[in-house]
Amino acid sequence: MANVLIGYARTSTTDQKAGLDAQLRDLQAAGCTKVFKEQLSSVANQRPELERALEYVREGDVLVVTKLDRLARSVADLVAITEALKVKGVELRILALNLDTSTPTGKLMLNLLGSIAEFERQLMLERQREGIAKAKADGKYKGRAPTARSKADEVLAMKAAGKTVADIQAALKISRASVFRILKDAA
Repeated sequence: MANVLIGYARTSTTDQKAGLDAQLRDLQAAGCTKVFKEQLSSVANQRPELERALEYVREGDVLVVTKLDRLARSVADLVAITEALKVKGVELRILALNLDTSTPTGKLMLNLLGSIAEFERQLMLERQREGIAKAKADGKYKGRAPTARSKADEVLAMKAAGKTVADIQAALKISRASVFRILKDAA
């Protein structure tokens, strides 16, 4: 019986439609019979479609992704995913790297690449923090304007008028947590 190829595609935002379309095209060209896709950041560590894909795959299947960063953001994440696949008897294929974990060389390369990717990400975050610190020191960085707190007077007035938290949240288009934070700060 031939290996069943299961694809997984992810972009960080819904604005990246072209990126998702390209991944879907590449996964289909690779022969994937089923593809799980989502458009959300992996930083939140909640990737429901990836979880569904990991539950769906069966022994002998191959999980296919176009690039390593579409699957994992850290070596720990990568190790956890590959371990879950290994327990189920599922291999991993990364198209852009021509990497297949069914070979010893593929397993070694996956671990090396995961380490390098995590190192690059940490360097990028460090540069970003340094840039923000410099901009703050130069008085050029103020941070994001607090949107909900600017509506504190309206929240308090609506609550005093007997409106529910849900009503306030819907009317002012702010989060439930923001409503409670404003009410708590006013108490």
